[in-house]
Amino acid sequence: MLVRIKKNFMKRMLLTVVITVLMIFEVHAESFTISDIRINGLQRVSVGSVLGVLPLHAGEHADDYRLVESTRVLFKTGFFQDIQLGREGNVLVIKVIERPSVASIELQGSKAISTEDLMNGLKQSGIAEGELFQGAALDRMCNELQRQYVARGRYSASIKTEVVPQPYNRVILKIMINEGAVAAIHHINVVGNTKFTDDELVSLFELKATNWLSFLKNDDRYIREKLSGDLESLRSYYLDHGYINMDIIATHVSITPDKKHIYITVNINEGERYTVRDVKLSSDLKIPEDQVHAMLLMQKYQVFSRKLMTATSELITRHLGNEGYIFANVSGVPTLYDYDHTVGIVFVVNPGRRVYVNRINFYGNTRSADEVLRREMRQMEGSLASTYLIDQSKIRLERLGFFKEVNVKPQAIPGIDDQIDVNYVVEEQASGSITASVGFAQSAGLILGGSISQNNFLGTGNKVSIGLTRSEYQSRYNFSYLDPYWTTDGVSFGYNAFYRTTDYKNLDVDVASYAIDSFGAGVNIGYPISETSRFIFGFTEQHDQIKTGVYTMDEIFNFMRKDGDQFLNFKASAGWSESTLNKGVLATRGHSQSLTMETTMPGSDLSFFKLDYRGQLFQPLSDHYTMRLHAELGYGNGYGSTSSLPFYENYYAGGFNSVRGFKDSTLGPRGTPSRGQTITGNIGTRVDSNNEPLPFGGNILIQSGAEILFPLPFVKDQHSVRTSVFWDVGNVFDSKCEQITNPSGVKSQTDCNDISLSNLTSSVGVGMTWVTAIGPLSFALAVPIKKSDHAETQIFQFSFGQTF
Repeated sequence: MLVRIKKNFMKRMLLTVVITVLMIFEVHAESFTISDIRINGLQRVSVGSVLGVLPLHAGEHADDYRLVESTRVLFKTGFFQDIQLGREGNVLVIKVIERPSVASIELQGSKAISTEDLMNGLKQSGIAEGELFQGAALDRMCNELQRQYVARGRYSASIKTEVVPQPYNRVILKIMINEGAVAAIHHINVVGNTKFTDDELVSLFELKATNWLSFLKNDDRYIREKLSGDLESLRSYYLDHGYINMDIIATHVSITPDKKHIYITVNINEGERYTVRDVKLSSDLKIPEDQVHAMLLMQKYQVFSRKLMTATSELITRHLGNEGYIFANVSGVPTLYDYDHTVGIVFVVNPGRRVYVNRINFYGNTRSADEVLRREMRQMEGSLASTYLIDQSKIRLERLGFFKEVNVKPQAIPGIDDQIDVNYVVEEQASGSITASVGFAQSAGLILGGSISQNNFLGTGNKVSIGLTRSEYQSRYNFSYLDPYWTTDGVSFGYNAFYRTTDYKNLDVDVASYAIDSFGAGVNIGYPISETSRFIFGFTEQHDQIKTGVYTMDEIFNFMRKDGDQFLNFKASAGWSESTLNKGVLATRGHSQSLTMETTMPGSDLSFFKLDYRGQLFQPLSDHYTMRLHAELGYGNGYGSTSSLPFYENYYAGGFNSVRGFKDSTLGPRGTPSRGQTITGNIGTRVDSNNEPLPFGGNILIQSGAEILFPLPFVKDQHSVRTSVFWDVGNVFDSKCEQITNPSGVKSQTDCNDISLSNLTSSVGVGMTWVTAIGPLSFALAVPIKKSDHAETQIFQFSFGQTF
């Protein structure tokens, strides 16, 4: 009886609800024919927009079902927050209240996520100025924003919103963000390890507990994906040391109540260590079995290592690829014997078909001609495909320095199983520099200067350099050209010409201790002797004239008394260079070195020679860090009738590509200030305003350094940027340290420095090079840690057109 009463009560309640709904809509239960439709309450939405989606039309019959369906369709448009349907006779009356539009959006407190990114996120969610406001969309956006802050380690972040009504059915959205502090990893703990120490295992993790470098690397911020990668690194470490059954039981990530610190605990089961029982090969090798056995990095009784097993598979695969089996597949299959903790390994070789190269295609070379790329190819079309030759061709393209990135993609030809196309995809980068300067000096008048250096002139691969400077007292012009493929075999040919003249006689200023007018020209030819090295021979004819001043250094006067002030010299040079660098610009791996001997030939006015060595080595330390070692040595001297190296051929040190932190050419021996000598050619100059000795250079150069290259934080594209911390050492010495006697009988001793490593100056600092569209920009901030007498320091330095 009670159940029946309850059922009747529920029926009456349901009936009441239905009647109430019908009364709200003021719609009669019986159907009627619509004579007209009237819509009230529209402000921004047009009548046509409503009638266009309304399923009812004048002349049609309306019943309960079609009226409810019409209401649903109108709500679905998202234009309205309330809809009422009524009837006046046979006229269907629709009363609507439109959703308000967003007048403006105000964001407060966003720093970790930029305002621009937040606005774009709101817009993608359908929230923007002028759009209709939807509370559900705002809630979804706030939830997504909260998730973004959690992903950035800001677990205490909070987001509040306020909707402020405005006239004309508009609203202002205020989004107040409290980003909170970043929750940092306070401790990482590994539990269950007995074979390896905690420090050894935790060092494998990319995630780190907060340390002094965390503010740069952000490695103390918990990211789930990074932890997954770290767990895989941990598992791989055990597999590489024979613990095949190592298992990660559980991982716990906990956060302190104040949401500022995170603790990570990893529970592991190390298992037993396995050794190699035997190593076998499948029968279908396609290459002599003894060659394959020589590539087996794992032997019987050796501790099992997945890394060595994978490396062995890669060696065999690469060797097969060099023989034309480009799509060979080699996999090591381990079989575990738990009773004696050993592993049997079988390398299954599936060589596939031998393939030939059909076409070699280039993509992305918008400036460089196809010929420039094609002449670097070591893999030829129509020949047997070789993994080594394909990769070697890629390396040669990278060494050109024309491209930011080079990728190679062998591609099978549909319907042909023994041919492939090899596609090289390149991204061009700036391969030269352009400089221009305009200045004015009261003493020198208008000064105009400029230079263009292009290593890929008009996309031909030729190197062209043009420079000029013109003022009232100085003119400098130079031109050089080099064709690296003068012949198809890679013989290079180049030539250069230069002209420099100075005229100080109309200037009553302190400008220099001496000046040299020079003009000449030269040619050079290079012969490749291997993939990475070549011989270079050159010849230059050079005319020099020395111009002195009233206070020119005694060493210069002494040289001129013995050898004169005008010279015609014929210089011959021979050199050897080698480069295995992976890139022509901003290399990160390999080495380069050069050795050059230059000497004057019979018939020259002076007899001297110079021997120079330059070398650098890039050694990767990890995926992101590289060590660079570099050195430069130079020695010069006179022979025959010339007692020493001419002073204007001296070496200098200091500045970029030398010892940073010191002004250009200020290291090494200093000249002796003159006491008023005059010689024909006087140009009326002095040493400097304080009559202090100026840098004079020397005939021995020693400089070297070490750098750690690292990625620049917050920069995604690292191909055009290099940053480093460096230590530079070096100095210049003079082995011909002679006592000078001027015409007044005054004797002096040149400040030559003793030739000793203890007299090397040094500095430490940070540097950056950025390859821009008009050439490389280099900056350095260095602090001298050992300074020689008279050396001039310069903490901040920059250079345009050269890299370090």
